[in-house]
Amino acid sequence: MEQPRAIAAVTSAATADPVEAILQVLRSGERFLVCSHSRPDGDAVGSILAMGMLLQQMGKRADLVTADRVPVIYRSLPQAGSIHTALRVHGPYDAAILLECDGLGRTRLRGLDEFFIINIDHHASGRPWANLNWIDREASSVGELVYRLVKAAEVTVTPEMASCLYATVLTDTGGFCYGSTRASTFALARDLVEAGANPIRIAQDVYFSAATSKMLLLGAALGNLHREGRLAWLWVTHDDMVRTCASEEDCEGIVNYALSIAGIEAAAFLRELPERRIRLSLRSKGKVNVAAIAERLGGGGHENAAGCTLEGPLSRALEEILAQLRLGVAALGPGTG
Repeated sequence: MEQPRAIAAVTSAATADPVEAILQVLRSGERFLVCSHSRPDGDAVGSILAMGMLLQQMGKRADLVTADRVPVIYRSLPQAGSIHTALRVHGPYDAAILLECDGLGRTRLRGLDEFFIINIDHHASGRPWANLNWIDREASSVGELVYRLVKAAEVTVTPEMASCLYATVLTDTGGFCYGSTRASTFALARDLVEAGANPIRIAQDVYFSAATSKMLLLGAALGNLHREGRLAWLWVTHDDMVRTCASEEDCEGIVNYALSIAGIEAAAFLRELPERRIRLSLRSKGKVNVAAIAERLGGGGHENAAGCTLEGPLSRALEEILAQLRLGVAALGPGTG
């Protein structure tokens, strides 16, 4: 597909001013694809929606696509129904904007490799792999980067856009608990509330709207809770998922119950998939870099929140991740627990 001249000119993997380079592409194109990683979280969903609203205000056409459906707790966000679920995308598109993805594979979408790719990421594991890259590991969320793009484009931060962006900040900082939370994070949250985001409603939708199946699954996971000094872990089997009628999104946040124990510095949640592979969620209170651990095992994420997938059975995966986490905790030196 022939690209607009301004897009074709942007071929470097890095640029001195990525924001202006991205805006150059957006201004010169007409139709864009916006997507994020599979199993979208609050940062992914809110950022996709806000990016779509930005493009709409610029008079562009935006198709919003993810490989997995939007989790129930984020479906109350403005225009959440505009995100379509698909496994393959079809152009033509002037560019595909990928939010917080360390490669095309993270989307689980086929057909992306034929488009000009803009990569916007804030993960510790982020890398310049696309045609145009903007990576800021200091940002609290990828939504924060979308907000900066919105301001640079000089479009209006509507109440709907502000709500979506507030959800990205709230969820990716773990309710303002993770190490990415800074004074600037609260300043951004203030700006978004002043622009029309309702922090109480968004927080209640995210944290107080769990399905019964999630509570039943949580009970199963807590029944498998173990502690070893400053390390805690819990797991569920595929049979647990079936018995509680739980969906994949019901697993979100379960790892935080292990991390919330007094004296715990790092925690892991393991979920057995139908094919018996094991998906891991890793969390830290800030002293153990779980992103580095996840990267060594083929995953990635933030220093305080990361994940990966290991080969089963569950016992083997548990042994592998505990070996890594024990090293991380041991490096902290003597401690009580």
